[in-house]
Amino acid sequence: MVHFEVNGQPASVDVDPETPLLWVLREDLGLTGTKYGCGITECGACTVHVDGEAKRCCMLPVGEVEGRHVTTIEGLGAKGLHPVQRLWLEHQVPQCGYCQSGMIMAAAALLAANPHPNDDEMLAAMTNICRCGTYPRVRAALDEARRPGAKAA
Repeated sequence: MVHFEVNGQPASVDVDPETPLLWVLREDLGLTGTKYGCGITECGACTVHVDGEAKRCCMLPVGEVEGRHVTTIEGLGAKGLHPVQRLWLEHQVPQCGYCQSGMIMAAAALLAANPHPNDDEMLAAMTNICRCGTYPRVRAALDEARRPGAKAA
């Protein structure tokens, strides 16, 4: 058994501790907002927060989150839209939407840790891949979020 917290709720799963967290979230816990993209932690579609830090979970063994706090896209907006989700909508970022949960999770973790990142910090944190090419819209949303006085975390 692996015990951890997901979106503020205790979770216990009877799986091999080497099972990727992504599959436990999707298949065992029914949290399908976190997506499978590449399977090698490159695209970022599977990004979740582990103890507040953005982590790509397609290759992260569930055993490594024992006793830790995991937040998925479902948990990020559980009490209404998170400020990053609001900015994503305002800037019409989503196209097909497949990569968006991972991008939003990466942006939310970045802004929680550093509310006003410079360009280099933003580029280093936002490495998610979007096939639709909405990067200019992502940039516009993040530029608004990181302005002094903005509340996006």
